[in-house]
Amino acid sequence: MNNDTSYFYKILIVIGFLLSFVSCTKESKEDTSALVKVALRDVGHHLLLSNQDTISVIKPVVALDSFEYQLSFEEQVTIQPDSLVTFIKNSFLKANLPQNYLVEVIQCKDRAVAYSYQMKHNIEKSIIPCGGRQLKTGCYHVNVRFTKKNDKKSNSDFCIWLLYGFFFGVFGVVVLFYFKLKPKVVPVDDVENYTAIGQYKFYPEQNKLIRDTLTVNLSKKECELLLLFTSQPNEIIKREELTKKVWEDHGVFVGRSLDTYISKLRIKLKEDTSIKLINIHGVGYKLEID
Repeated sequence: MNNDTSYFYKILIVIGFLLSFVSCTKESKEDTSALVKVALRDVGHHLLLSNQDTISVIKPVVALDSFEYQLSFEEQVTIQPDSLVTFIKNSFLKANLPQNYLVEVIQCKDRAVAYSYQMKHNIEKSIIPCGGRQLKTGCYHVNVRFTKKNDKKSNSDFCIWLLYGFFFGVFGVVVLFYFKLKPKVVPVDDVENYTAIGQYKFYPEQNKLIRDTLTVNLSKKECELLLLFTSQPNEIIKREELTKKVWEDHGVFVGRSLDTYISKLRIKLKEDTSIKLINIHGVGYKLEID
């Protein structure tokens, strides 16, 4: 498997992970709502038992919105506030639900609030009034509103932001992958403007040599030297001429610089044995091409 294919499969794996991540987040919200409904039905069950009622039915728990739920009964009930607080607290603890919520007991006939209290995770900050005053028998709805995002909700929000981060990260990888694969468009003039040196194509404007699929980058000095040699192939060029044209007009010349750059050029041209940079002792150099 080549590198490009490998990158592509990695991208697919990340995208698949993100899709499953979204699915899991959605399932988490649905599971939380289901748990609240189960817990409230358990509360209703205990309220009916406290009324010595083992026959009447608890109506389906209704989700009024994302944070509020309503518990209703088939028959009239008597509600003892202390018992209601205990039933809800115990059921929510067993279901691992948030401990920050507002409870309202609403009269069916006029929607008036007959009793309410606020529970907080920090029990000392909870507001639970009139605990010992029993509500007379009647038709009631018990509404529970969560007043603070639960841990699962917070985690869900964090996951959503994390999802956005992953999405933009994958988008960036895809864009980079696209430009990596996209063939570079070379102007026609640049493609044709080269000098053949044995098996190499020399592009002086781009400071590079190309041999088949191999690209050899050249420094500015290497390129200037090679340009001089290709202008006089198979001819001796004196050291003085080389140093004057490449160094003297552009700054200070160090005595061994020419020999150093000639060595570098030899290394970069070594793949083609038909090309030789020959040292003519005491005179200069010659680019010899068979």
